[in-house]
Amino acid sequence: MNASAPNKLIIASRESRLAMWQAEHVRDKLATLYPACHIEILGMTTRGDQILDKALSKVGGKGLFVKELETAMAEGRADLAVHSLKDVPMDLPEGFALAAVLEREDPRDAFVSNDFSGLDELPDGAVVGTSSLRRQALIAARYPKLVIRPLRGNLDTRLRKLDQGDYAAIILAAAGLKRLGLPERIRAYLEPEQSLPAAGQGAMAIEIPAGRPELLAWLAPLNHEATDQAVSAERTVSKAFGGSCQIPLAAFATIEQGQMHLRAMVATPDGKRIAKAEVTGAANDPLGLGEQVAAALSNQDADGILAACKAEAAEAAD
Repeated sequence: MNASAPNKLIIASRESRLAMWQAEHVRDKLATLYPACHIEILGMTTRGDQILDKALSKVGGKGLFVKELETAMAEGRADLAVHSLKDVPMDLPEGFALAAVLEREDPRDAFVSNDFSGLDELPDGAVVGTSSLRRQALIAARYPKLVIRPLRGNLDTRLRKLDQGDYAAIILAAAGLKRLGLPERIRAYLEPEQSLPAAGQGAMAIEIPAGRPELLAWLAPLNHEATDQAVSAERTVSKAFGGSCQIPLAAFATIEQGQMHLRAMVATPDGKRIAKAEVTGAANDPLGLGEQVAAALSNQDADGILAACKAEAAEAAD
């Protein structure tokens, strides 16, 4: 074996079907790069998987899906962890770093229903399920007569709740359905103009312990530059406003011929107050573009909107 290639790698992953698909996808790519390397997947259950009776925004946010995986890396039981990037906190704990962002899958939201072909078809009072305050706010703004209820659990659990009649429709990330070979469940795609995606939606990221340059070098070929630039801009916007699932925030960047178009939105959960901003600039300056959009949102009282969100969340917790 080439001395610069790894002998063995252990990938930490949540045990949901989608998370394991993602870990296996990374394993297969690494196996192609390093055919003599022995690669294992360490499946784990996180607190985010265990707490299903409460909204994620009320029980600790994105970090609930990654902490156990980080513990496995810190203890030497795993070398890397594979995540859906939108589940990764904007500020990683000390001692960890993102090593690679893989090419993005479809970033759009998907409308899933057994009886209706789109949001416009739903009758007044129809129940729509979503786990996302962002989706809740965007739907409430356009369809105030629909009833939006929390929907937790892995992708299979959410589909089962729809199939047993708990919801008239549910909104999911298109990427997950496509990765698991379930595109036929998608009745309609919600275009970014209708439902702006979350920061990092559709992208996968690999996290490693900081201070392991050899891992960084081994994983570098998996990094997709355009996706990395786009999500860096998106996450810069999210980070400027606290970067958690406790606020309805969207940020989505596209790149064409070296130019990035970045759009972002901040709203109250009821969709009654929304700030929007967009900017176009050089794709190789994602942090600068993210900061520009964040500043533009602040000029539209995004901070006041977020203060209202936090006050509402505190009141609901009492």
